Amino acid sequence: MFRHRITQFEQEVVTIHPGEYIATGDDLIISTVLGSCIAVALFEPGAGIGGLNHFMLPGEFFREEFTRSPNAKYGMYAMELLVNDLLKLGVRKKDLRAKVFGGGAVLRFADGSVTRIPQSNIDFTFEYLEKEGIPILASDVGGREPRKIFLFARSGKVLLKRIAPSQVGLVEKEEVRYLETVKREGAEGGSVILFGDPSP
Repeated sequence: MFRHRITQFEQEVVTIHPGEYIATGDDLIISTVLGSCIAVALFEPGAGIGGLNHFMLPGEFFREEFTRSPNAKYGMYAMELLVNDLLKLGVRKKDLRAKVFGGGAVLRFADGSVTRIPQSNIDFTFEYLEKEGIPILASDVGGREPRKIFLFARSGKVLLKRIAPSQVGLVEKEEVRYLETVKREGAEGGSVILFGDPSP
């Protein structure tokens, strides 16, 4: 996670990576790049508080490694961490709203076959949000293209940019490295789309 400035935006930008999340009431933009990973933006409309996570694997309920996980690499843990931090900031759970992005089929095995990770991430995320009663206001998932998103934390608005095909390899390499790290721990240019809130 690192903070920086982008000339197009007035607000400071915080970029998060797989296994990270942030919840804030500050006037920040939270950014991340997604391939097969999922990012869930959670916010309470009108409260000026929001957050974003970025996870690569759904995780399994009640597994010891899940309950002891030090970061948000697993979807279940990533969601709980983000929700809990938002509640600490004063958000009411019943008023939370979600926007979901990622799950692109960019991660492949050495033989060229596509992993099941993206669809598993998508299925987990929608099931989790439904069980928790958190409405999804917008989503852009699946497909083959990586995405870069910018969440305006106070308003819940999201800018999405599809990453050019020439850059897919870079996203895939980063995800392969991260997936290998997770396994080791276990053993040990496009158009911009605005996902704003629907008009009242």
